[in-house]
Amino acid sequence: MVDPMLLLAIVLATITVGAAIEYYRQLRRAQSAYRKAKGAVEDMILSFNRELQREATRLDSVAYKLEIISARTDETGNRTGETLKRIAMLETSVGVVSEGREIILQRLEDAEKSIRNVASSQENLVTRITGVEGQIKQVATAPESRLEAAIPIKREKAMAQLTPTELAVLELLVSDGSKTAPEIKEKVELSREHTARLMKKLYEEGYLERETGKIPFRYSVKKEMENLLRKAESGPPDLEQ
Repeated sequence: MVDPMLLLAIVLATITVGAAIEYYRQLRRAQSAYRKAKGAVEDMILSFNRELQREATRLDSVAYKLEIISARTDETGNRTGETLKRIAMLETSVGVVSEGREIILQRLEDAEKSIRNVASSQENLVTRITGVEGQIKQVATAPESRLEAAIPIKREKAMAQLTPTELAVLELLVSDGSKTAPEIKEKVELSREHTARLMKKLYEEGYLERETGKIPFRYSVKKEMENLLRKAESGPPDLEQ
């Protein structure tokens, strides 16, 4: 019969040998993994060193380029100083030219005002001449019995083409003096576009004069139309036919 203690010793020895073999295998695996990891780390370090060398080379190149740029910047600064001096001289010249231009513009504006005044005077003169010619024709064709007293011109006949609003605008300008279209708009309570069209029509049809020196234009009634309006308001009543 086998001794139990001997059997137990054999089993323990077998287990111990098996454990030792397994431990040796695990150790070999760990050594292999260590070698692989060490190789990978060395490869990484080598790659990192190479990258550092490349970056160092790039930094040297950048530093060299910065030195070149700095030198060019200094040269550009000197040129900029010279350019600023030239600009200052040009500004002085431009200032002189601007003063001369303002004088010329002022003279042109004065000349334009004089031309407008002359044109207005000529227009008034032509109107008066036309009126005188009409009166001469009336006197030449009228019977002698009708020459004793002048028949006043009826306001309705003289301005038959005018609407009540247009007539109100003419009366406003006669009583208050020259005004701009926005000022007239506030008085007659029309829209801005309607007022602008109305003033343009009255001007183009010869009822108004306007000052174009600045915007908005100022409108005033022509002298002959103003006299006609005042005479129509204050004159004697019309004689019946």
